Amino acid sequence: MHSKNYCKVKEWFDLRVWNEERVRNAVKMGWITKKEFKEITGKDYE
Repeated sequence: MHSKNYCKVKEWFDLRVWNEERVRNAVKMGWITKKEFKEITGKDYE
């Protein structure tokens, strides 16, 4: 089960509307989890 905004954030990242920093900010705002950050970007959240 993913966070409520996971699909939106993943789509925006995949379409290059959002960069990695924007996805990182989504974690800070509580939109997605650190695990989901890794699923979307392929990188560990630091």
